[in-house]
Amino acid sequence: MTSPTTRLLRLLTLLQEGAHTGRDLAERMDVTDRTLRQDIARLRDLGYPVHAARGPIGGYRLGQGATMPPLLLDDDEAVAVAVAMNVAADGSTGITDIQANLERAQSKLDRILPKRLQRKVTALRTVTDIGPAVTGSREPDAPVPAETLATLATAIRGTTTLHVDGSELEPYRLISWQRRWYLVAYSLAIHAWQALPVASMSEIRPGTRHFAARALPESDLVAFVLREIASTGWQVHARVTVLAPAETVIARINPTVGVVEPLDDSSCLLLTGADRLETVAIYLSMLMMDFRVTEPPELVAHLRTLARRYAEATIVDASEKS
Repeated sequence: MTSPTTRLLRLLTLLQEGAHTGRDLAERMDVTDRTLRQDIARLRDLGYPVHAARGPIGGYRLGQGATMPPLLLDDDEAVAVAVAMNVAADGSTGITDIQANLERAQSKLDRILPKRLQRKVTALRTVTDIGPAVTGSREPDAPVPAETLATLATAIRGTTTLHVDGSELEPYRLISWQRRWYLVAYSLAIHAWQALPVASMSEIRPGTRHFAARALPESDLVAFVLREIASTGWQVHARVTVLAPAETVIARINPTVGVVEPLDDSSCLLLTGADRLETVAIYLSMLMMDFRVTEPPELVAHLRTLARRYAEATIVDASEKS
């Protein structure tokens, strides 16, 4: 026979999923209607606001109460929450007074996570670096399942290869930047370091071969990833001649936005990009410096269209002058 405590936890889990009729709850819990009503009353006594509605579409549901009652999370939810708190705890939320609350919530969750889940969360926490929030992106989010991140993190910690979309990789680090995830890995197919967008991976299989750590492409893997994104990772890539010294441009945009190469004492080349022409145009307007764009042709045409619109927007009619 199921204990009353176990029944209450099971009932609370069902109610957190959404509204249920009394008959549905009784059948799924294999109890009588009378026992169900008693368990509902116990939950209310514990502070859970269980609302009941009569009629053909009535039933029981959890509502909003005056206090915050404990919540039950399944395995996937617990891992997802822990991962999200880990990313937010890096300080990139932009909310000044949230840090202490995040740390307390993270500590509470860490204490109660089962060991099998704790291993997943710990693996992800120790192999992830967070990109700077100051290099903002207007591109759409690229969500990644928590289980996918856990698989990658486990391979990184175990120094075991991964098979990703038919290629064998040696995984080294996960980078989270502006709601996107990237894997720093050494490709055994092309013998080169790569910054791979995790959201674009369609097939990920853990390998069985252990590998010896290689010398990293550079000490700052966040900077490596963001420069790779700027030069190869966007749908639109731009080569921009900025009429200012390289040091001035770097100080203005942060070097991780793109690759800045000096041309002479008064100009430099900026390699940058985005997933849309409009976004690149916004970035260039925010430079507040003179620049010249020669490629891609689509960007040149888009900037000319914008220039015409801005020029026409500032034309004053003769009637307005008088």
